[in-house]
Amino acid sequence: MNRREFLFGAVASGTAAAMAKNGDKPVKKSAKKNPEKQPPVKPSGKLIVSAPVLQNAAATSIGVVFAVSSDASGWVEYSKSPDMAGAVRAYSGGHGLMDVNDKVAQIRIRGLEPATKYYYHIGADWIHYGGGYDMHNLGSEVDPKVHSFTTLGESASGSFCVINDTHDRKPILDMVLTKLEEIKPSVVVWNGDASNTSETIETALGIFVHTHEKHPEYASDTPFMFINGNHDFRGRFNRSLDTLMMFREPTERKPEYAELGRNFVQRLGDIALIGLDTGEDKLDTNKKFAGIFRMKEYRELQTRWLAEAIETPAVKTAKFKVAFCHIPLEDPRPNSNPGDIAPDDTSPEYSNNWAAWQRTCAGLWGPLFEKAGVQLLICAHQHCVRYSAPAPGRSWAQLVGGGCDFVQGKPWYYPSVIQGRVVDGKLVVTVHDAARNCVTMEKSFPSV
Repeated sequence: MNRREFLFGAVASGTAAAMAKNGDKPVKKSAKKNPEKQPPVKPSGKLIVSAPVLQNAAATSIGVVFAVSSDASGWVEYSKSPDMAGAVRAYSGGHGLMDVNDKVAQIRIRGLEPATKYYYHIGADWIHYGGGYDMHNLGSEVDPKVHSFTTLGESASGSFCVINDTHDRKPILDMVLTKLEEIKPSVVVWNGDASNTSETIETALGIFVHTHEKHPEYASDTPFMFINGNHDFRGRFNRSLDTLMMFREPTERKPEYAELGRNFVQRLGDIALIGLDTGEDKLDTNKKFAGIFRMKEYRELQTRWLAEAIETPAVKTAKFKVAFCHIPLEDPRPNSNPGDIAPDDTSPEYSNNWAAWQRTCAGLWGPLFEKAGVQLLICAHQHCVRYSAPAPGRSWAQLVGGGCDFVQGKPWYYPSVIQGRVVDGKLVVTVHDAARNCVTMEKSFPSV
């Protein structure tokens, strides 16, 4: 007898025995009545609970984020026409599975045309999720307000602005956002330390989405390009900050640079904008960080990326080249900690136990700035406005933005908005004191 005949015979014998025991009647399982399942009820209140926040400006793509109050899948409808004629819809999560999230909707719009104005509005679907076989769409909510943005590119025009070291200080944010609304730049670089530390998504939402009650639409028509500061690495949620402040479009970089989601090379007309991330202001060996930081490798990876980026047409054909990073790469003060004092950043010859500037990054990136012809590096971190003109061995200038501090007797400690634009064939960079609403510095750079 083969195996199949044996198994069939065993099953048949067992069935016959059971029937004999029960008076030749088949064994019946007792029927259970399932109570009728009630359909899910849509929660009360609004689903969309913030204005949209534009992120990661580029020539052919842009990101949109907004907050939701319950499980939802978000979308954006966009058109070249202000009446939204022929609108196209982009969904959260892209192809395959759409994203469902009870805090935030993230949508990436691709396939846009460079230097083109688009109009858009946001919407979301209420999603009941009770399990893999218990999903219901409870209807849509649409924000009817139409916003707009203009993509970047070599034929784009306009200005850029830089803010930094806002540290979730609402009075400071009110000042700088008011100045941005007055200037109306094409794009804003938020050059780090938006936070102090973020342990939860609720904290981060309060920083990046519900940023200021007086400016609820602060980034609805002007895209922001966010660069990490050292404080933006601190806190449990900041380790997954890209789930709120999304990384840049993956196709902007090679697979080996996948984790460099904050780095960018983008053109705003004749200006090449180059974004870099200096990382933490303390060494990986500092005991305060428990050995779980690897900024050394992170900076070296960016160096390889930068060496390739400066050879792209976006940089090589630009008349003006401006780089951005949070921690300065130059400081003339002899007692300023250069960030490479092992093992714990402390030495009696320096006035602080954290990096006031980044000598390591200067050694890695400085030669590439020279090779590319970078004219200006805009930094942050020191909370005071400071300008360093080009010097022997360093052909690029450095401008440090102000922060959230006012220091008695030190007039350069103020919240700043740095504006860059091309005027009469020159790059003109203006420093605005956002507290006193005045211009404190202006520099111009010839084309390369």
